[in-house]
Amino acid sequence: MMFRPNGLARAAIRFKPASFVGTFVALMMTALITSACGILLETGLRASAPAQRYAQAPVVAAADATVKTTDLARLDASLVGKAAAVPGAAKAIADVTFPVKAGQSALTAQGWASTAFTGTALATGKAPSRGEAVLSEGAAKAAHARVGQRIGLATAEGTQQFRVSGIAADGQPAVWFSDAQVGQLSGHPGKIDAIAVLAKPGTSVGELSGQVAKALEGTAKIHTGDSRATVENPSLPRSKTMLIMMGGSFGGTATMAAVFTAAATVALSVSQRAREFALLRAIGATPRQIRKSIAAEALLVAPIASALGCLPGAALATWWFHQLKDRGAIAPGVEFSSYPFALLGTVVIGILTALMAGYMAARRPAKIKPGQALSEASVEPARLGIIRLVLGTLATAGGGAMAIMAATTSGQQAAQSATGVVMLLMLAVGLLGPMIARAVTALFSLPMRAAGASASLAAANSRSNARRLASAITPIVLAMAFSSTLVFMHTSQEKAIEGQQREGIVADHIITAPAGLPASATQQAQASPGVTAAVGVLRSAVMVPKADAEVGFPTQGVSGTGAQLAAVQDLDVKTGNLSALGPGKVAIGTSLAEFAKVKVGDRLEMRLPDGTPSSPEVVATYSRSLGLADVTLPRATLAGHVTSAFDANILVRGGDASALKAVGSVTDSAGYAAAQNVDRELQTWANTTMAAVLGGFAAVAAANTLVMTVLDRRRELGTLRLIGSTRRQVLRMVRCETLLVTAAGVGLGSAIAALTLIPLMRVITGEMPHVPPVLYASFAGAVLVLGLVSTGMPARAALRTSALSAGSQKA
Repeated sequence: MMFRPNGLARAAIRFKPASFVGTFVALMMTALITSACGILLETGLRASAPAQRYAQAPVVAAADATVKTTDLARLDASLVGKAAAVPGAAKAIADVTFPVKAGQSALTAQGWASTAFTGTALATGKAPSRGEAVLSEGAAKAAHARVGQRIGLATAEGTQQFRVSGIAADGQPAVWFSDAQVGQLSGHPGKIDAIAVLAKPGTSVGELSGQVAKALEGTAKIHTGDSRATVENPSLPRSKTMLIMMGGSFGGTATMAAVFTAAATVALSVSQRAREFALLRAIGATPRQIRKSIAAEALLVAPIASALGCLPGAALATWWFHQLKDRGAIAPGVEFSSYPFALLGTVVIGILTALMAGYMAARRPAKIKPGQALSEASVEPARLGIIRLVLGTLATAGGGAMAIMAATTSGQQAAQSATGVVMLLMLAVGLLGPMIARAVTALFSLPMRAAGASASLAAANSRSNARRLASAITPIVLAMAFSSTLVFMHTSQEKAIEGQQREGIVADHIITAPAGLPASATQQAQASPGVTAAVGVLRSAVMVPKADAEVGFPTQGVSGTGAQLAAVQDLDVKTGNLSALGPGKVAIGTSLAEFAKVKVGDRLEMRLPDGTPSSPEVVATYSRSLGLADVTLPRATLAGHVTSAFDANILVRGGDASALKAVGSVTDSAGYAAAQNVDRELQTWANTTMAAVLGGFAAVAAANTLVMTVLDRRRELGTLRLIGSTRRQVLRMVRCETLLVTAAGVGLGSAIAALTLIPLMRVITGEMPHVPPVLYASFAGAVLVLGLVSTGMPARAALRTSALSAGSQKA
């Protein structure tokens, strides 16, 4: 007898739509997640922006970014002469930009020579000399300044008076200083941001860039074309990194979870048709024909489902990208790019997932003898396959090992280990699901038997159909584990940060200003009546090496003495003494001390924000680093290595708030904590969004699986009606099974989240995870409602038919 597998596949889809609808939904949701993350990843890899400020400078030399920095790395000013001396260069211009303030308005300061490549022209007046400045039309209008007047401009070191020598035809808030003075005013004398090289007529960009690269002898990186935009806009590389991390790191985890869930759904669909495959084997179908039929089914369903899933996936990625851009996480010049490879990859992943899952699920029914196939189609095999058992055991052991590693390491290693815990334990649940289902049923069987006939029947059903129960539990575990991990990681960190800020900020007043405060403002605050201590805080980050990587740590540069700092900040010093803080010294958090394996008296190897190596002596370690800063340096050590050396705030002890308002906006420690919460808004939004994406996917997957399992039981439910069970009793049995499934899913998901969060939070915060009871209850309640709706509605639909017709279905 000749079989046509494609014909069998089409017939199976036509006459068995319920299972294939479930498979279709699972593959479509997988495509949604995979395509959204893939599009963000491809956008990050392709992200670029045209040069604007350097549009007329064909070649730009800037510091080589091979060393990871948290601020702009700079070049030695002596390199300008070397670049200018190359044969094809018409001119080489030192470019320096930095922020200044005119009153409360922030301006971008530059050297006047930069107008040669920016094209900025004077509307009136003349170029600036030492002690003079040219204002843009926008800045002059805001400051009500005219040519010949004097204006006070605040640099990071203090306010100076400048004569307005001209007004430039530029609407942006900008100011230009003389080239002889701009380096000193920037706070980086002898250093420049970049070198803009203009070409002589007839010199090509390639020829000029080669000459400049040779002249600078590897001391700078040469940029041409769109690469110049990364120099004028340092946030562009960070935007690329964020998109790649979002699409690659989170996307990898989300895609693995989605593929895992889709594969489980495909396997469930195949297993539900074991009776059909057994009959085909009994009438002469070969194992190859069975496998070929399942492959044809996958090829009929997967491409269409994956392609349709790409449509909402693209919409999600577009929304996600623009939300990140609106929140300032993506540079203005970066645009959402085309994404053909992401869509193609999504379709390929969907097809491969369906083929592999179908093949693995069909191995046993395809290869066993026809008589044995018919027997196993009626009763589930009692044991797991040896391969599944071994892999599940290894995944469990791996998850346990990762949990131990997370508890014994710190920082990034702990976070990476924690992610591994979730993935490995989720894999273990999927592989060992039938064993777990039997254990759960055994645990709840006694109380369920005591709850009446319907509950007792539900326990017996669950015990004899462990594989079906495991298929329903797995997506619920996924939803609970990932959502709880992401959300409660955030709540735990927020609680720890708020607590440390509340206890660590002991200043009576905190002074802030929109564009920061110059160093002279601290002196002004100190001179206010009744003030006993005023400490300016400059915020940045330093890089600390570990093995082959470098990790960034939030840093504060503080003015004044260690005793003054102790009067406004209680860092909870554990070892050493803050009074020793000074040039060449540093105080660090205990978590950083553990990470770098240093103690008081040792030298901490680090790179300052611009990449300059430094090795200050550790004079103290403290515990409140999460809410304040991991690294505390003298302000003078940090100020020369950041682009903006304006203080973020001034912490004041004593004095009167009304008197301090002349310096800036005044608030107390509660207001300071609220402001810091606004700074963390992006991280909060990102965590919530990721939890919603993964949790939403898992919720749909769980509902889809539950509907599939109930619809597959129409014959069973009809049989129960035939032997005398009432409709109410059958529905009560289904509800009891649902309660068992959701309780097991919530319990296992919570256990996985706990095994992930406890070691991670002990490393990051030093505390146990903070789980708000109402929020946790809402998660568990949502899972329960989802389960009851997903089983109740199809069960009611199945019972609408008469008992006789229901019992005859699938026969």
